[in-house]
Amino acid sequence: MSGQMTTDKDKMAVGRLKSRPQFLAVRAGESRRGPLFLLEVLDRNDPEGEARVGFTVTKKHGNAVERNRMRRRLKEAVRLSAGFAMKPGHDYVIVARRDLLNAPFDALTRALRDRIENKPKQKRPPAGSRKS
Repeated sequence: MSGQMTTDKDKMAVGRLKSRPQFLAVRAGESRRGPLFLLEVLDRNDPEGEARVGFTVTKKHGNAVERNRMRRRLKEAVRLSAGFAMKPGHDYVIVARRDLLNAPFDALTRALRDRIENKPKQKRPPAGSRKS
């Protein structure tokens, strides 16, 4: 088919994290907090590997219908825009917060893309760590 507008190279391959050990491994990476979700990022030191993403919605955030709606919104946001910002060889776990359910979808996609592209600012040192 010569009428296709995109080629395989144009598409960004984003894999899925599926097993518990994969999710737990990402917790050792960096955390990027926000009002709608927590993003955990782990560099696997595999620049040739595809980016992988996993989604977590805990039971404290509502019943099954609400949790599934939050998960579907996150998956669609990654599919539409954030997948392009994900770096190859990195794992991402997105932990939903309750506010995600009622947030406008464009705000969700913007927040997700920004959180993926921008590293968190350096935190100030803990209290009492300065020399007197």
